[in-house]
Amino acid sequence: MTFQLLCMALIAIVFGLVVAFYGYRIFLLLLPIWGFFFGFGLGAQTVTVLFGDAFLATVTGWVVGFIVGLIFAVLSYLFYIIGVAIFSGSFGYALGVAIMGAIGLTGFIGWLVGIILAIIVAAVVLFFNLQKYAIEIITAAGGAAISIAGILAPFQDIPSSDPGEIVRSTISSSWLWVLFWLVLAVFAFIFQERTNREFDLEEPERTW
Repeated sequence: MTFQLLCMALIAIVFGLVVAFYGYRIFLLLLPIWGFFFGFGLGAQTVTVLFGDAFLATVTGWVVGFIVGLIFAVLSYLFYIIGVAIFSGSFGYALGVAIMGAIGLTGFIGWLVGIILAIIVAAVVLFFNLQKYAIEIITAAGGAAISIAGILAPFQDIPSSDPGEIVRSTISSSWLWVLFWLVLAVFAFIFQERTNREFDLEEPERTW
């Protein structure tokens, strides 16, 4: 284990815990950052699915990922409701890819199911005005996942060619990690729900 890898792992663990337990309170700061990374991953993965290249193995994957990520970040910053839709959709996409990856269906099928669930989750959150609960649940689950990734990264050879492969690799190593993620995510959500009962975000007014 190199010193650089250890530092990156520690940063991921700390950042993940902050997101998991305080995601709702720092949401406005987190929103464009989350939008960029989700857009970057989605764009790069789409190139992989369409052209059959390895994940981020070509310049096209990097360029498309960066462009989509930048667009998502700007939209998330300028238009709060679009940012919430992208944020909620990222959870649906991750859920779809995770489910397909767990049963061994990756590539186009995993990508397609992820896209479908992203649209469904975003629509449900906006239609039923579930923004607060969605933010708390997604940041709790996402932050917990980031922390666990930080723990596993220095000690496990995690494949990077397909997000579904990451899920399968983690599960195959030990179901205890999945259980640990679930417990941490639930605990973080309960913490956020209790501490945010008297705290509500106000939609920012952008002037440009």
